[in-house]
Amino acid sequence: MEETAGKTKPGTATAVDANNFKVVRKVALPSINMNNPHNMWTDRDQNVIYQTQWFDNRVTVFDRTSGKLIKDVVVGPDPAHVMTRVNNDKVHVSLNGENSVVELEPRLAAIDRNIPLGSPTESTHPHAHWMSSNGQMMVTPNADTDDSTLYNFPTDSIASKTATGHLPIATGMMPDSSKYYVANFLDSSVSVIGIDNVSGTPSAHLIKNINLLANYDPISGTVTGPIGGLPIQTPVSPNGKYAIGANTLTATITVIDTNTDTLVASLPCDAGCHGVQFGAKQGGGYYAYVSSKFSNRMIVVDPDPNHDGNASDAAIAGSVLLTTANASPQFKSDAAVTAYAGMGGQGVLPIPLVYNGWVQNLPESWKEKLSNDQLNPLENNKNNSD
Repeated sequence: MEETAGKTKPGTATAVDANNFKVVRKVALPSINMNNPHNMWTDRDQNVIYQTQWFDNRVTVFDRTSGKLIKDVVVGPDPAHVMTRVNNDKVHVSLNGENSVVELEPRLAAIDRNIPLGSPTESTHPHAHWMSSNGQMMVTPNADTDDSTLYNFPTDSIASKTATGHLPIATGMMPDSSKYYVANFLDSSVSVIGIDNVSGTPSAHLIKNINLLANYDPISGTVTGPIGGLPIQTPVSPNGKYAIGANTLTATITVIDTNTDTLVASLPCDAGCHGVQFGAKQGGGYYAYVSSKFSNRMIVVDPDPNHDGNASDAAIAGSVLLTTANASPQFKSDAAVTAYAGMGGQGVLPIPLVYNGWVQNLPESWKEKLSNDQLNPLENNKNNSD
């Protein structure tokens, strides 16, 4: 990871201006010796960044525009991913070294509770969880128990646990919360899990497993179609049309059609392909932003270049250098980079949040920048399905 002066631990958060794709800030937070920043999220107003420190026991919040530290909170072993709930803006942090997700007040004002994801005798070790668009549910990939927990907030209880592949590491949910996807790291598959909420109490069931290496012959090495090996982050697009996955073994970006739950495309990625999130594309649609651990650039993917709702023609739109060689004239940093410039990309977070449930809570100043389809992603999904 990127190293900076004044710290013994590696890692920075890099801000890129999407108007010109120039690097405008690096946040190293030497005052707290920020340690292996892994994943990020923001609040309703898009004013702060929540930053987990995966090789530590802390989660941090800092000002998005100034990079100034607001608070650093000890939450437990190996905080990995962080998201907010849309109905109350509370913060939820997965503890990859434990058996729970920590719930905190907005801006990390206080720790509310630890939410267990299994029985007291289990060590689930959750990694990249996902919150439902109505704030009622949370799903987790449980790396040590090879299953996924569906947590129901109205009853504060585990609604279901569903078997997955080996070492599930990341999840992504449909915008209508009808199903979700679990990336299984060690067997290179994605589990598709349906959510039944007809009775008002959700339950989950396995729909299918998608083999990401079905088009690879391990004997001859022949590749006959799209492939992905050792998948990590796999979010679903805000309109629910496709899931984009980062695959670190094959250094590929996979595209899953959520209508058929089939692998329809793969694109070249960089070494250590790891993080994916969706951001708004000017005029409508979305880009997927992809980060890689052993690269100094961020890849930008257009999942639907011709706007026909079919992602089989997904293409790389470009890439962004994450070093000061690509710095804006207004570039600022709280510490000088000393080694591995721009390297170590893990989480990535486009601003504003455009996922269903979050996009509706944006301040008007952000909503004004978005198209009608982006402001109403569920309606867009319905229209394209008719």
